[in-house]
Amino acid sequence: MGFILKLILTGVAAMIAAYVLPGVSIDGFLTALILALVLAVLDAIVRPVLVFLTIPVTILTLGLFLLVINAVIILLADWLVAGFDVAGFFWALIFSLVLSIVSAILDMIF
Repeated sequence: MGFILKLILTGVAAMIAAYVLPGVSIDGFLTALILALVLAVLDAIVRPVLVFLTIPVTILTLGLFLLVINAVIILLADWLVAGFDVAGFFWALIFSLVLSIVSAILDMIF
């Protein structure tokens, strides 16, 4: 039950972030739920590989390169999910930050 609630909260957070940011669009709530599921799968599979491959750069940037990895995952989700569109790398980076903040706020509420 916790996983489904987390997916729904991430979908709501994605809708809020897309509403706030002009460079990101989501067609509807069903697309946001699919996006949340795809992001969960990418975070579970792709993110650990990217983090492992970029350990030296992450250490040199004191962890700030993890933001770039988040943006790359958002761009991969853009490529995989129809109805989700990100205008470019900058908007993916901003979307990942806003999504993280809104998700944290929703997690605290629920």
